[in-house]
Amino acid sequence: MAAWDSRNRHEPRASGGRPGQAAAFRNLCRSSPWKWQSLRFEYLDRPFDGPAGTADGAADLVRAWLRRPGALRLETAAGLVLHSTTGINDSRDGFYVSSTRKSWLLPPRLVNPVYDDDGLVRRRPEAAYGEPGFGNGRFAAALDPVELSGNAPVPMEFPNANPVELESISEVDHEGRPALEATISPNSSYRPGDPGAPLCRPGRTLVRIDAGTGVCVASRWLDGGPDAYGHWLRIVAVDEYMLDDLFLDRSMNLTDVRRHISWDVPAD
Repeated sequence: MAAWDSRNRHEPRASGGRPGQAAAFRNLCRSSPWKWQSLRFEYLDRPFDGPAGTADGAADLVRAWLRRPGALRLETAAGLVLHSTTGINDSRDGFYVSSTRKSWLLPPRLVNPVYDDDGLVRRRPEAAYGEPGFGNGRFAAALDPVELSGNAPVPMEFPNANPVELESISEVDHEGRPALEATISPNSSYRPGDPGAPLCRPGRTLVRIDAGTGVCVASRWLDGGPDAYGHWLRIVAVDEYMLDDLFLDRSMNLTDVRRHISWDVPAD
């Protein structure tokens, strides 16, 4: 039986990172594009220290609704809309389609990756990857943390061959959901999506990857001293049905005929 998999089969916890645990962690980091299509969550752009539930009063808490491949709505804890996508149905002309190679790539959900025996992604195919961002690149990287694993396993498990080194892999509970936690440190081959806001800082970083979605739900830079660097994310719902109206500044619904329509009659 495998050390850990997405169906939550367990074995006794270990303080070190045995090869099976390391492979499961990296495969989970590659799996997000095939594990969900819509996500409702709360996000803090800093590590979260308090007990469960106190984050609701945080002034910088952001509530998010995301529907792939790019529809995003963000609100403050008080309900003020910070951002909503308005071009989710934009089309492209013939010149764009014929002149850019990226336009021919399919969304990840329409192509098949190579799975391991536990249903996690071992090798990612070429596809139109990319998550909507907000504030900095760590927001998008947390939704698809492939930068922690690379698109495929390295040819041989030599030291420093992977993007990050893994330590102390364990199963934890994060806001009521199972997750894998590990202490990681970057190697020379680590290439974050946004160099200014990586998930893994120099030295040691503690990260958690949600077992059901492959999303990086928490990170904390352990060698940063008093400078808090990281993020916290609480998943509220997965694969809810989300209407287009949720992501538009103005509703696409027809006029409500029950409302009085005033007529301005010019004075003679």
